[in-house]
Amino acid sequence: MTQGDETDMAGWLHSVLGVERVEDNYFLGIATPEGQGRSFGGQVIGQALMSAIRTVGEDRPVHSLHGYFMRPGDATQPVLYQVERDRDGRSFATRRVVAVQAGKPILNLAASFHGKESGFHHQDKMPDVPMPEDLESEQQIAAGMRDQLPEVFLNWLDTPRPIEMRPVQLRPPFVREAQEPNQNIWIRARGAFGDDPAMHRAALAYTSDFGLLSTCMLMYGKTFLDRDMQFASLDHALWFHDDFRMDEWLLYSMDSPWAGGARGFNRGQLFTRDGRLVASVAQEGLVRHYDTKG
Repeated sequence: MTQGDETDMAGWLHSVLGVERVEDNYFLGIATPEGQGRSFGGQVIGQALMSAIRTVGEDRPVHSLHGYFMRPGDATQPVLYQVERDRDGRSFATRRVVAVQAGKPILNLAASFHGKESGFHHQDKMPDVPMPEDLESEQQIAAGMRDQLPEVFLNWLDTPRPIEMRPVQLRPPFVREAQEPNQNIWIRARGAFGDDPAMHRAALAYTSDFGLLSTCMLMYGKTFLDRDMQFASLDHALWFHDDFRMDEWLLYSMDSPWAGGARGFNRGQLFTRDGRLVASVAQEGLVRHYDTKG
C-alpha cells in the first residue's frame, strides 16, 4: 500500500472500523493491518463506537461518546467488544462498551443516541484560516526540509494512513519555538468513503485522536516522538452536532486551556468548509517529561 493509493486507504479504514458480530452484544475488531507496537487510541474508540452503533436503530444516530483508556492495546491482536444495552427510551438510547484484549479491559466507552428533532440553534464561528487548497500536507512540507527533521518522524510521515492532514501552521518537529497552545488542521479521508452516516461518524471518532494531545505541548516545542517524553490518551469525549462527510474537508480547530501534573487537557471543534460546527472533542492525556540529563 502506498501513501497515494486513496482507494486502498479508504478501504483500509472501512475494514478497520467494520467490526464483526460474533454473537449478540459481542463484536470483534481486527488487528491493525501491518500494525506493530501499541494500538492507536482512535482505532479502539472507532471500533468500540461501531460496536455500539450496531445495536441501535438507524433512526437514532450517535450524538456523544465518552471513553477511558485503561491499558495500552496491542496493535497486532484483534479486540473483543462487549456491549451493554443500558436503555432504549422514547428519544434516547444509551450503550456501554468494554474493549478486551488478552482477557483484560483496555477501554471503557459510553455512547448516547438520539432521534433527530428540531430546536433552537447557535454555534461558534469557524476560525478565519486559509482553505485546504492553499496549504500543503505534512508530507509535502517535509519533502523540502528532510535534512532538518528526525528520522523517526520522517518514518512516521512515510507510513500510509487513511487520513490526509493539511496544517494551517507548522508544529513540532517542523518548528521548535514556543507557540500559543492552539492549532488548526484540515482533515479528510483519503478517497470516497461511501454513504453510511454511521461509518462517517466512526471515522471521525478514529480521526479525532490525531494531533489533539500534542496541542498542550505547543508551548514547549515537544512532540510525541521525543525520547524524553511519554504521551498517552487517558480519556476522550466526542459530541456529534450535525451530519458531515469524512471524505470532504473538515477543519479541526484545537486548543489547550490547561496543562500540569504530567497531564494536558485539550479541546477541539470540527467545522465543514462552509462553516458548520459538526462536532466537538475534549481529551486529557499523560504528557510526562523525563529528565535525560541526569
